[in-house]
Formats: sequence, structure tokens, C-alpha cells
Amino acid sequence: MLVGRIPNATRVLGAPPDWDKATKGPCCGLPVQDIETAAGPAMMSAWQPTPDELARLIAGASVTLLVLGRIHPPVSLAVSMPPAEGDY
Repeated sequence: MLVGRIPNATRVLGAPPDWDKATKGPCCGLPVQDIETAAGPAMMSAWQPTPDELARLIAGASVTLLVLGRIHPPVSLAVSMPPAEGDY
């Protein structure tokens, strides 16, 4: 997946302070939109499938979520609406 452009991004998250690029690889910035939900504050980001990933999704493949560590935070996956003309 490629990092997408989230409409109305409020900030860009960088690598964690202890991130070691040499052993863990690159960690690029992630634009997020800070939002308020019924459950409290949240951050939303956008992702775009590569052409190969899109072909696999169309063929029935699943979207997977990898969470580092042993505690699973609350998360949500959804498919957004296509951008309106002029949004990007």
C-alpha cells in the first residue's frame, strides 16, 4: 500500500524516536487528520493500493492489518469514497 493524501490533514507523523533505519528500514511520514469520534479523539490516514494489490483485491484477496507489539489498539478499516474532482 502507498501512503495516500488524507483530505484536511492536520499533521504528519514521523518515525518513532527510537526507530533504527539501518535495522528496521525506512519509516516515511504519514499525513493524518485529527478527528473527534463518539469514542474520543482519533487519527485517520489514507492508503492507496498499488496496481498489483488492486488486482489481488479484485480477485478476492483480503486487506490485512499488522500491529507491532503484543497489545492490539482499537483500529478501524474502511473504504472511502472516491475523491471529488478538484480534491487533489
